[in-house]
Amino acid sequence: MPLFDLPLEQLRSYLPERDEPADFDAFWSRTLGEAREFDLSAEYVPYDLPLATVDVFDVSFAGWGGHRINGWFLVPRGVEGPVPCVMHYIGYSGGRGFPKDHLFWPSAGYAVFVMETRGHGGANTGSPGATGDPHGSASPQAPGMMTRGILDPDDYYYRRVFTDAVRAVDAALEHPAVDASRVVVSGGSQGGGIAQATAALHPAVKAALIDVPFLTHFRRAVEITGRDPYQELVRFLSTRRDTADQVFRTLSYFDGLNFAARGQVPALYSVALMDDVCPPSTVFAGYNHWQGPKEISVWPWNGHEGGGGFQTEEQLRYLHKLLSDG
Repeated sequence: MPLFDLPLEQLRSYLPERDEPADFDAFWSRTLGEAREFDLSAEYVPYDLPLATVDVFDVSFAGWGGHRINGWFLVPRGVEGPVPCVMHYIGYSGGRGFPKDHLFWPSAGYAVFVMETRGHGGANTGSPGATGDPHGSASPQAPGMMTRGILDPDDYYYRRVFTDAVRAVDAALEHPAVDASRVVVSGGSQGGGIAQATAALHPAVKAALIDVPFLTHFRRAVEITGRDPYQELVRFLSTRRDTADQVFRTLSYFDGLNFAARGQVPALYSVALMDDVCPPSTVFAGYNHWQGPKEISVWPWNGHEGGGGFQTEEQLRYLHKLLSDG
């Protein structure tokens, strides 16, 4: 994929106006308040896997609507005292996979809490899932998750997902192995968008690792990329021409730009300049609106895979310094 977006010098200063509904904060306060009326009921069930240095738990908790959300919790074995915890949110279509997929952070001395994204991880993915989305919608949608409940913010799919993510932090904080003062959110693509939102919504989050985030700057994304998942929105609008205002009003409650403008904690972003799934300008738009201390890793020759293992190493060094310095 060739370079197709703005030049890097323009990306670094790209700060588009945000389309923010007047009741954005009230909407999320109400949403999270309703979710917390349900007992969290976090369960950590030991998982029988003969690993020598890591303990694995099959975890579940009550997310939006009291629905059970599944995940993995891995913690270094034999480490005294509570340890930092990395909350990991998953990319589009993927499930929680297998414990072996999440050994990096425990090997570095961190706990990791992997939250499954409801309704993902089905057929044709390399990462199987175990969490459905039992909430239906009466409105029409295009195939995929992007337009599920798109005509009403209260009914929109990502209202449930972002709420699940906040409740996952609540669940992690209940585990005695987790240092409540050192909880970090992380993810790439969809997971990056979820981490970006959760860092703004949960006051216990200490830092954010946000890689090539999806769900950010929706209007520009659908105008310049021909790739899914953003194209799900285009396909819906191409047949429901009369709903554009309604669709973008709903999306304004979930746009990463509006969460980034509320992000106060240290954040390490990454962007790939040949990424035609989450275009660089949409990533920089979120990064440039982020209010807390921030850094961004730029990968000039990569697509949506971003920095891969190079970025993971940067994240480890970043967190080691950040958390060691207090």
